[in-house]
Amino acid sequence: MEPVINIEENIGKTVGRRRVTDIPAYSEKMQKTVAELAKTFGIKTGRKGVYRFKTHEEADAWWNQNSIPRS
Repeated sequence: MEPVINIEENIGKTVGRRRVTDIPAYSEKMQKTVAELAKTFGIKTGRKGVYRFKTHEEADAWWNQNSIPRS
């Protein structure tokens, strides 16, 4: 049986890689976009902070109550 992947083959050009030069500005734009979408569609976003749970079930219950609804 022959291998599915040719290990000796050279990898060609990478297409579609995004180059972000100003990461803080990019992340600020992304946060504003997410906030606008959440406001427009009435989606609750997760609250900031560190949360500690005793069990996975408790964490899952909190997640289901406070996160973006899954379709």
